[in-house]
Amino acid sequence: MITPLPVVDPEMATILAAARAAPPIDYPSLPIGEGRRIFEEMHLRWRDPPPPVAEIVDRVIAGPAGELRVRLYHPAHTLRVGAVLYLHGGGWTFGSVDTHDRILRLLARMSGAVVVGLDYRLAPEHPCPAGLEDTMAVLDWLAAGGAGGDVDPRRLALAGDSAGANLALAALLRWRDEARQRKLRTAALFYGCYVPEFDTPSHRRFGGGDFQLATARMQWYWRNYLGGDRFDSSGPAAPGRANLCGLPPLYLNAAGLDPLLNDTLALAARLAEAGVRYRLDVFPGVVHGFLLMTRELAAARAAITAGARHLAEHLTDAKTS
Repeated sequence: MITPLPVVDPEMATILAAARAAPPIDYPSLPIGEGRRIFEEMHLRWRDPPPPVAEIVDRVIAGPAGELRVRLYHPAHTLRVGAVLYLHGGGWTFGSVDTHDRILRLLARMSGAVVVGLDYRLAPEHPCPAGLEDTMAVLDWLAAGGAGGDVDPRRLALAGDSAGANLALAALLRWRDEARQRKLRTAALFYGCYVPEFDTPSHRRFGGGDFQLATARMQWYWRNYLGGDRFDSSGPAAPGRANLCGLPPLYLNAAGLDPLLNDTLALAARLAEAGVRYRLDVFPGVVHGFLLMTRELAAARAAITAGARHLAEHLTDAKTS
C-alpha cells in the first residue's frame, strides 16, 4: 500500500522551500553558545514588524537559583486584568523571550491579558527540573501580586509552545498537587512534546527531516533535558504520563505535519479519560513551530487567535480565588 504524500499548506510550502534552499545547520555539532546565537538570529525574520502593545516592562525577579528575567506585555492601560505566563519553545535548549516576542505581543493584544514571558534556565547546563522550578517561582510571584495592581492575581493562566507546552503542563500538575489556594484558570498548549516517545505514527511519517523538526533532533533535545539517554522518565519531564485528573479546561493545538502530532492526540485522549474539558485544534499542512510564522502564514494567525480567545474566555471575571 502506497502512503499518499502529505498535503502542504501553500503558504507553508513557500516557507519550506526557502528554508530548504538555505545551508542546513547541525545544531548538535555546535558549541551550545554558538547554537543559541544562530537560533536567535534565525528567528529575527519572524519578529518584524512588532505588533504594538500599550506597554512592555522588563523585570528581574528572584528565582530558585538566581535572578530570572521576565517581560510583561500590557495590551492596554486598564486595571485588573488577568495574566498569562508564557513559556517559549526551543527544545529546552534554545529560545528566549526575544525569539517569541511576536507571539507574546499578539497573545496580549488578542486575549486582553497581560502576557508574561520568562527566560527560564536552559538545558543541557540546567536539565529537568530547573525550567519547571523557574516556572513555579514566577507563578508564585504572580499569585502574590508581584506584577502590580493592574494584574489580578486571582486570574492566572499558562501558555507555551513545544518544550514550553511541556513545562506549562508540568507546572499545572505541580500546582494541582500542591493544592495552592489560588487556582490556575486554564492553559493554552501549542504543539507540545509531552513524553519522550519516538515510534509514534507521526514520528514515523514526519520525523525524517523533510518538515523541519526531525526525530533525531527531538531525541537530542530530550537528552539535553533529561541529562542522559534514559527515555523512560515518568516524572515532571514527561507530564503526558501523569495522572491528569483535576486539571482546569485546556486548549490544545497541533500541527498536521509535525512529528509531535501524536503527542497532542494522545494527551487529548488521556484528558478525555480523566474527565478534563479541552478544545483541540489540528492545523493541517503546517509544520512544528508554525506559530512563529504569523507574518507569512494565515494558519499561524488563526492558531494565535484561537488560543487567545480560549484564554480570554477563562480570564474574563474574578470569580475564582
